Amino acid sequence: MGKLQSKISFHTTKYRADGSVGQTGAAGARQQHSPAHTDAVTSVAALKPDLCVSGGRDKSVAVSSWRSGSALRRFIGHEREVTKVTSALDCNRVFSASRDKTVKMWELHGASGPSQHFPGHDLVVTGLAVSPDASQLCTGSRDNTVCKWDTETGECLGRAAISRNLVTHLCWVPGEPYVIQTSEDKTTRVWDSRELQVAHTFPAKQHIQTCCDVSQDGRYCLSSSSGSAGHGAEATLWDLRQTRGRVCEYKGHFQTTTSCVFLPRGPALAPSVATSSSDSTVKVWDQDTAGRG
Repeated sequence: MGKLQSKISFHTTKYRADGSVGQTGAAGARQQHSPAHTDAVTSVAALKPDLCVSGGRDKSVAVSSWRSGSALRRFIGHEREVTKVTSALDCNRVFSASRDKTVKMWELHGASGPSQHFPGHDLVVTGLAVSPDASQLCTGSRDNTVCKWDTETGECLGRAAISRNLVTHLCWVPGEPYVIQTSEDKTTRVWDSRELQVAHTFPAKQHIQTCCDVSQDGRYCLSSSSGSAGHGAEATLWDLRQTRGRVCEYKGHFQTTTSCVFLPRGPALAPSVATSSSDSTVKVWDQDTAGRG
């Protein structure tokens, strides 16, 4: 698995369902905050450097402050559970997808109701990716389709269907017209958003691909796998620019790896990725060596 690269002084933080925050280790402070949702949180994404957006089973979308832990805005408009939320960083627009088969756009400083609707999928919407300038939106669903939308008009600009392509996640490649998509058919695809055509498909894995992310430089993408009893459940690093092949794998979870993400890189920090799993753990990996830190 690789050796720990350095000794790190740290404390552990636990975020509880009642909204409290407890710390052990170097810091033992405890703060009490009101919860942003009244039921399970299903998705979270960065909105601005100090804000995040979340969606939940309570059918609501909440904008919260990283610093204070308090909910600043709460949007209600979906008829069923919110499955995905996203936003272009430093954008005042929030997008949410739901089991009610729709996607909605919300204005951070606007009215409490949605400013735009994107209906058109036949089943639950499970993928959501917005372009860096927030002018276009890509959505994916369990109906085997990927759609592209104009965020100003709500017009559907394209719709592509692939048999057995049950979409699990979408993410936009920074600075490029490409969208990465994972699927229950065990593949990771690269879509060219201009014509909404598949530009590349990575070799199929042994298990369902549950999530994907793209590095800020647009060079690599991550995908994570389902699994059980130590079989599968890995995350895979793919090259987007040169060989378009597998670069590295991160193995260590015992159950489905539910999410994967590239971590922000500091001046003195090696590139790192993080994975979360149904085995109740979150692991941080050295991106290049797959060593756990």
